[in-house]
Formats: sequence, C-alpha cells, structure tokens
Amino acid sequence: MKRTTIFSRLLLLALLGSPAGAETLRVATWNVGLDRSGPGLLVKDLAEGELQVQAVVRVLAALDADVVLLTSVDYDRGGAALGLLSDQLRAAGVDYPHRFAARPNTGMQTGFDLDGNGRTGDARDAQGFGLYSGNGGMAILSRLPIGAGARDYSDFLWRDLPGGLGDDGPELAAVQRLATTGFWDVPVETALGPLHLLAWHATPPVFDGPEDRNGRRNHDEAAFWRLFLEGALPMKPAEAPFVLLGDGNLDPADGDGRREGIGGLLAHPALQDPAPKGSHGRTEPGHAGDPALDTVIYDDLGGLRLDYVLPSAGLKVEAAGVMWPAADDPLWPDLAAASHHFPVWVDISLP
Repeated sequence: MKRTTIFSRLLLLALLGSPAGAETLRVATWNVGLDRSGPGLLVKDLAEGELQVQAVVRVLAALDADVVLLTSVDYDRGGAALGLLSDQLRAAGVDYPHRFAARPNTGMQTGFDLDGNGRTGDARDAQGFGLYSGNGGMAILSRLPIGAGARDYSDFLWRDLPGGLGDDGPELAAVQRLATTGFWDVPVETALGPLHLLAWHATPPVFDGPEDRNGRRNHDEAAFWRLFLEGALPMKPAEAPFVLLGDGNLDPADGDGRREGIGGLLAHPALQDPAPKGSHGRTEPGHAGDPALDTVIYDDLGGLRLDYVLPSAGLKVEAAGVMWPAADDPLWPDLAAASHHFPVWVDISLP
C-alpha cells in the first residue's frame, strides 16, 4: 500500500476545519546522475526510455517522497527534461505536479582561463564545472505547491563570504561565484504554512593541485549556509521550519577535504542531523565513519557520506534512512543502474 501523501491529508483536514495533528512529510535528496555529455541528450534519453532513466524512475517511485531535491540533473530553459521525467513518474504512480529549477552555475563561463591551459571556454573555466550551460544542475519535485518568493543566491560572490578561503586575484574575484551549482531557498506550501528547502550541490574537494582551490571552495560552500542561518550574510535568513538538503560532496569522517566545513553544519544548533542509515551491510575497515551512513560508493574510495537532509531544530523527525538495501533486495538492480549515489530521506512532523 502506498503512503498517503501529506498534501492530501492536510488538505482534507483543512477543508473539514479540524486540527492537523502530527502529520508526516517525507523530504529526500538524490544525486541521480542525469547529467549528459551534451545539451539535449537528457531530453533524448528521457523520450526514448533509456535504461538508466527507467531505473531512476522506478527508484523514485519506490522512494515515494513528498518533496525531493534531485542533483546532477541537466537543466534546460524550457523545462523539457523535467517535464518528461515528471510524466514518466506519473505513469509509474507518483505524481509531482509542482517543480522548481533555475539555471545553475555549472557550465556558465567566467571568461577566465581557470585551468591554465592557455584558452578559455572549457568545462573547468566555468563558474562550476560543466561541459555546457545547465550541465548537472538541480531540480525540486513536489507534491506540495511551490510557494511565492523563492530566492536564488547562486550569484553570491566567493569574495563576499566573511572569513572565506578564496584567494583569487581581483579581476577573477569580481566575477567568481561561490556556489558550484546553486544556493536556493524554495518554500513549499503546506496547510500548516511554508516549509523552506535550502538546496545546494557543492564541488568535490579534489581534482585540483596543491593550491586546493576545490577543497577551499567546498569548505566555503558549507560555510555559506552556516553564516546564512546565523544572519551573517546580506540576505535575510530563512524562517523556520526549513530543511537544508543536497550533495555536500564531503564526508565528515573519511575521504579528502576540509571537514570543518560540513562539520560546522552537522553540529549547528539551528539544524539537526537525523543520521540516516542504510541496510546494505557493508564494512569499511579503513574508514573512521559508520558505513551505514554512506550515501555513495566509489570503486577506488569505497563508501562515503556525501548527501544530506538536515531539518531545522524545531521539526520532529519521525524516521530517516538511506535507500541502500542488501544486494538480494528486488530494488538493488535499479539502484545500482541508476547512480553511484543512493537516496537519502527523512520523515518529519510539521509544527
């Protein structure tokens, strides 16, 4: 039996004039790997029912989230790819009539030769790594209406972060954005008021040299949210309740990177970490972190916790998990075919 959605339950209660009581909302994020090597290829794959796309659809149907942030999904201005994905999800039994996507920083050219290869216009010369504008963006699918007043802070400059670790020269610093993909504050409307989704997808803290530019940027992308929550940035902080979610691209215990960035978020008093766990049963003898918390597996690095759903402190967490079942689970082939990452979900009660 499918979960009854919070929207239908709260709508019915609102129409009857009854108090809502404790109602749960499943909020999730997943790096779906729907980024392609050229513009329009994702639309083509969706239209043709490519095998990975089919696996993604089946996993999202099983996840059955009320609101889900997808990362690593190509953006197109007309929303054709997101529309096709939503149509296929509807046919699979999960309807997301409300969607949000904005142009990401990935693939948006800076005009500078950031990789030092003597030319501009390459993927590494963009605001965020991308083969073309819109490559590997973000998208929100929701059963609940997207509220008015969504805020996009993707143009916030790295140089403007208080205490930031950026050291670009003045000309590059005048244009270099901090967000690799984007910083969003998107409200979804419930019968009990708006719930703000604070979304991001950070750069991996690797694929550079001893200058550690990606490592410093990854740290500062997490620091942006800490300072945002504390009211230390020029924009007004989101009002609670909210959920900070996305691909932070850093494990707090294992792998490369400056862990104090993500660590500052996980320990922040305005947030709570439900520590979602999977049931995959893996062991990582060389790792310090709990492998049950891992959200991605790489052949060379093993399992890492990179994806997060962090509710605001006042929300009640009913359950949480990583959709990472054992190898004999019927869903495992689709999960393995869809992405290196696995969905992270948290069920919350609205205040």
